[in-house]
Amino acid sequence: MAKSSGLGDNFYIGGYNLSGDVNSLGNISTPRGILEDTGIDKLALERLLLHKDGLIEFTTFFNDATSQEHDALKTLPTIDVHSAYYRGTTIGNAAASMVAKQNNYDWSRPADGSLMGAVQCQANSFGLEWGQMLTAGVRTDTTATNGSSYDTVASASFGIQAYLQVFSFSGTSCTVTVQDSADNAAFATIGGLGSFTAATGRTAERIVSTNTTTVRRYLRVATTGTFSSCAFAVMVVKNEIAGYVT
Repeated sequence: MAKSSGLGDNFYIGGYNLSGDVNSLGNISTPRGILEDTGIDKLALERLLLHKDGLIEFTTFFNDATSQEHDALKTLPTIDVHSAYYRGTTIGNAAASMVAKQNNYDWSRPADGSLMGAVQCQANSFGLEWGQMLTAGVRTDTTATNGSSYDTVASASFGIQAYLQVFSFSGTSCTVTVQDSADNAAFATIGGLGSFTAATGRTAERIVSTNTTTVRRYLRVATTGTFSSCAFAVMVVKNEIAGYVT
């Protein structure tokens, strides 16, 4: 991988694609609680890591068109929302997702006439996770499809987390599944992970395997069901260490 700018990035929240409405992402962070546990025999501070967290803060333009910024954010839901940052639109690129609470929906209108909103999402239960995109940004299937694969270089036995956002849907249902393969030819559903809940409209979901599940080298996203259009995005976190806390 090489250095890159932030041009052409995507941002999704709660099954809404706000990439064209978000002006900037001011903070994508994974803060951790710290406990000082310094013994009297030490000459410097000792610390233990505590709970992990996640934070995404962004500014947005006002857009009250259907399925755009105002539709997505105005209700300030008390339930969890899924927030996701996709670095570009290439399979395998970095992405960050989290299950979160939307804390605010604040606007400023200075004397120059501009109108900008500020929103903060704070992780709930799982923290923010960095992983890889398994769709090239938003993918739209019009029938059951096996997507392009991503080479993770090697198998690992530490489990996987997967995030789905469905933006629009027409049909009866669409089931999205993350599959793995040892040879990039014979693919199967990852044991212990299963499929996302069959989508019948706009939705977002996080699913996890155990952290001892073997995940083979190649990954792809497959869709099945009866539908004429399903627009969605998927990212995964293939754990690289044993005992990863999900």
